[in-house]
Parts: sequence; C-alpha cells; structure tokens
Amino acid sequence: MSAMSNVNWDRRTVLRAAMGMAAAGSLAACGGNTGRSSSGEGLTQYFHAYGEAGTEQAIKRYAKAYKEANVTTQWITGNNFEQKLFAALLTKNAPDVFEFHPQIQLVKSGQVADLTDIIEPVKSDFNQADIKSHTVDGKIYGVRMIDDPQFFFYRPSLFEKAKVEVPTTLEELVEAAAKLKTSKVKGAYLGNDLTPVQHNLIWSAGADTLTADNKPAFNTDEVAEGFKQLRSLFTSGDLLLDAPTDWWDPSAFTQGLTAIQWCGMWAMPAMIEALGDDIGIFPFPKVGSAGKESVYNGGWSMFVNAKGKNVEAAKEYVKWLWIDQKKDQEDWATSYGFHIPPRTSIAESATKLKAGLPAEGVKLFNEFGHFDNIGWTQAMIAAVNDVMANSVRKNADPKAQLATAEKKVNAELTKLFG
Repeated sequence: MSAMSNVNWDRRTVLRAAMGMAAAGSLAACGGNTGRSSSGEGLTQYFHAYGEAGTEQAIKRYAKAYKEANVTTQWITGNNFEQKLFAALLTKNAPDVFEFHPQIQLVKSGQVADLTDIIEPVKSDFNQADIKSHTVDGKIYGVRMIDDPQFFFYRPSLFEKAKVEVPTTLEELVEAAAKLKTSKVKGAYLGNDLTPVQHNLIWSAGADTLTADNKPAFNTDEVAEGFKQLRSLFTSGDLLLDAPTDWWDPSAFTQGLTAIQWCGMWAMPAMIEALGDDIGIFPFPKVGSAGKESVYNGGWSMFVNAKGKNVEAAKEYVKWLWIDQKKDQEDWATSYGFHIPPRTSIAESATKLKAGLPAEGVKLFNEFGHFDNIGWTQAMIAAVNDVMANSVRKNADPKAQLATAEKKVNAELTKLFG
C-alpha cells in the first residue's frame, strides 16, 4: 500500500471500526522508541504502512531526533488502517498524533485539535488549497505532510505500436483501451473496484461533489453519461479486472499486465526503475463538451488527538516536525516515493521534482488539480461508491443511481449543517 487518498480507502463507519478494538489494542507491542523521556513526556503517533522502501525507518528516525518527548511510532500494516485508527481512538490507548485526511466529522466530534496557532505564522507558505481543505469556521485542524496527485500512466512504446494518441476524452480512452489490448496485455486498469476514478469522472464532466454552500453538485446528465461510458469499458474485455495488487501499487503496470494504469505520483520511482523512459502520464480525460480534464490531489495530513492526555505536547511535536524541520519534510516528500511538498518554498526547491516525469506530474497537479473537500464525508463517499458499483458493475441506470446518492448526501448535509 502506498499513499492512498481519502477517496479510495476501505470506508467504514466509526461503529464498524469499533469492532476492531481488540486488534487495535494489540498494536501497543509494535513501533519505534519506547519508554519516556527525562521530562516525563511520552507520545504515540499512528502511520499507515507506506509501500515505499525506507518510509518506516524515516518516520522513526525523525521521531528519535525529537528531544522534548519520547515518540513511539505505530506503523500499521494491512488495508484496514482506518478501522484500526478509529477503533484505537475510542480506547485509552488512543494515539496522541495520527495521520489521516481532512474530515469534518473529526472536527464536529471534537476529536482533532485546532492547530491554527502553529500554522498561522507559516500559513502563506502552504499551498492555499491545502489550507482550505483543512479549515472549518476559520480554524485549521491539520498539517498537510504531502500532496499526492493521481493520473493515468501509460507506455508510449505500446501507444506508438498500436498507433494510439493520448486520450483527451473518456470516449477516446475507451477506444484506446480496445486498440492497446493484446492476448497478453489489457488496455487499461482503473483499480479492482473502479472507485479510484469516480470523483475524477464527476470533475471531468464539469460537475463537483458539493457546491461552495454545501449542496450536492454531482447529479448531472453529463456525469450519468460518464458512468455509461465506464460501463462500456467495464464490459468490453479491454479492462484489467481483479489484478494481483490494487491501483496504488504499480506492479500491474511495471509487470506488463496493462498498457495504462491509474496510479499516484508516489509510484514514479518504482516505475522508472522498472521501465526507464517508457512512461508517460495524462489526466483523467474530459467527459462531454462542457467537461475538463482532472487530477485528484490526495495526500496525508497530521492531526493531534484533542481527547488525548498530552495535547499541548503533541502540538509541539507536530510543530517541530511538520512546521520547523523543512529538511525532513523534503526528505519525506521526495526521497522514497515522489510526492509534492505542500510548503511552497520546499516544493520550489525540491530538485527531484524539477525535470522529467516528476516535473510533468507537478505541471498536471497545478493545471488540473482538485483537492479534498472537508465537508465530503465517509457516508457521502460511500453513496458515490454505490453509484459506481450499481451502474458500472451491475448495469443499473446511472441517473437513478445518482438521484439515490443525492438523497443520501442531502441527509448527511442536513445532519452536519442543518
């Protein structure tokens, strides 16, 4: 698993997560430094297991360098990080600091601490879209660590052989997959359940998840048509289904199982090592005449548990590592997988992102990027997951499915905003 976005993890509610309490309790035996510092402070931080080699060692190395408290790292393997995190947050073993994605439920429930005071002095140095995606009522509730643009990767040599141009519309993508498919290679791979691209389909159709005043904005004829086109691709035989590894892992692409794969910028080093220069990227193509190509900018952020025993100490640690230690922030973003630093000054000086494929990724990020909406909740994501499952995998009417999803989203919005 690599740096997944909040559009694509296994979505479960807090109630379901509570079922994993026993498993979460067993995590206390793993991690980095143990015990307490001479000052008596001890902090615990949760990270999901990044797939890039060296990431676990890097996080524990940063923590060890912090002298004000002894920071224990829980490096959580498997695909159920969300479940284990939310289960742990309900227990006395809850982490003081944890990585996650901006979610308004965490703010409304008082689970995450206000970090405005530590971010405000450097606020102007952050990508302002990241600041917006972590802000509720003027207060900032998380520090972005990395931005992770996602796009289609493709093999230029296979495109040339099949006489295929880079798709700029969804129709062209469907056609390209058909031309690129051979007896050994599928035309395209969009993830095992196709959900990684569902929000891009909405954006590329000229719509959005929510309006600026928190109203559903995804139920349009153009979005419905996009789901119909995905259905045609799903049934064509040109799409790789049930790959050995899911979309965030580049193995399907690097092992030659597909000519095109949806994946993230984090996978570039592994792809380049396997395929050299035979790699290109393009955004999710536009859907309909009013559409525009899109790139989803996922990523991970650091939060402080507002219900923890060491809130102020935890805030000081987060400030030290994710505000003050710019060298470590660049190391984390560029020395393992490739990610874009959310700090503008670091992004501008990151030499590994200035040329070749990484530079092209940064360009697409800036030109076509869409960021998390903190008001777009787990239940809303699940509602659109159902549209994908029912209209693409099961051939239900996408307009009817979108209408059902809109009702569910409206119900959630009423709970949140009245």
